[in-house]
Amino acid sequence: MLRAQAVAEYFLWLTRDQDEQISNLKLQKLLYYAQGYYLANSGSPLFDAPIHAWDHGPVVKDIYDQYKQYGRGGIPAPPYINERRFREAEKKIIQWVFVTFGKFSGTQLRNMTHNEPLWRNAKKNEVMQPVQLREYFLTRADVEPVIVFTQRKSWKEMTEELFVKHRNLWERLAQV
Repeated sequence: MLRAQAVAEYFLWLTRDQDEQISNLKLQKLLYYAQGYYLANSGSPLFDAPIHAWDHGPVVKDIYDQYKQYGRGGIPAPPYINERRFREAEKKIIQWVFVTFGKFSGTQLRNMTHNEPLWRNAKKNEVMQPVQLREYFLTRADVEPVIVFTQRKSWKEMTEELFVKHRNLWERLAQV
């Protein structure tokens, strides 16, 4: 199992060549989706920290506290991460979540999580238990987290393949 900080840095590192940085709000939601889909796929947590149900949606408190100095602004990407500490399945889920949900703003992701029964039914500041996360993400039929990444495909090929595979989801999310 990874440390939550390592997963957060991986998400930030994925923005290193982009014009837009990830806000703390957006990072929190990406961590939530990564943990949920990894639990649904593997049965075990991706990272070690609990996820709390806060007013603005699911939050990994330690990561929130570390980056709260950036307020609503973007968090700079680390110049380097050690990808060797990640197993292939971990990298694939993180990349899949980034491609699938990274195009939405932090506010859009917050609104998406607010519409999910897992967050709606949670008590304020309650920890969302891994068992609850796994059960919920196993029921999400709108996105089938089957990883299609291979070493031989370019980033562009992978994103196009994901877009085609999940076209209905993209169209529904565009209406949100």
